[in-house]
Amino acid sequence: MKVASSILALVVLVSSASANLNDSAVALAEAAVAAHGGEKLRSMSSLTLRGTAEISGSPSQTFPAGFVMIYSGDRYFLEITNPLQPLKQVYDGETVSSSLPGFQLPPVNRLGLPMLQRIGSEGFRVEPLPEKSRKRKGFRVVAPDGFYCDFFVNEKTGAVKAYEAEFDVSGRVVTTSVEIDSVKDVQGVKVPDRYSQRFELGTFTVYTSFRAREVVVNGPVEDSVFSVK
Repeated sequence: MKVASSILALVVLVSSASANLNDSAVALAEAAVAAHGGEKLRSMSSLTLRGTAEISGSPSQTFPAGFVMIYSGDRYFLEITNPLQPLKQVYDGETVSSSLPGFQLPPVNRLGLPMLQRIGSEGFRVEPLPEKSRKRKGFRVVAPDGFYCDFFVNEKTGAVKAYEAEFDVSGRVVTTSVEIDSVKDVQGVKVPDRYSQRFELGTFTVYTSFRAREVVVNGPVEDSVFSVK
């Protein structure tokens, strides 16, 4: 009986600790949504970012680029223009198209603000960070398709200051991490407009610093933008 009681007590203790972790993660996620605009973020119909970027294969050697990112629901358009290797990637809600045969980036609608916006939507669940990341304050969001993004928050404001994720892209493991430098308030939505991103692409690493010169929230977007050709 003593052994059974000890096991039961241990199970209750573990369950309680797990529940506390989940409650904490949900509270942090709700605070992050509120910090980035609350219902205005949740109801955002489209987001367009245009600007400049510095891209490199090492932290010390960079070359200039331009970029356009457009999101609407699950659909997205990404274009990075540069003199060495321009890239365009489009997702129409069902199919991904990349301008580089055999190569595509992780689904950008499963990262950052587009993923944060989906908290509370059906099939999107909030979980505690994995144990290796729990020294930082944050939470994980998992999409119905299994993709996830780990968000790290500012303890004072609740806003997202960084995020990271790992993806299996056509059998190739890709990891990415982002550090947010500044946000811009557009129609009540706090949008990251300056941030640094690192892509670990297996055989090489790409470092990119983005600076959005134009940020449009709820602007008109033609369906043809997301056409997969």
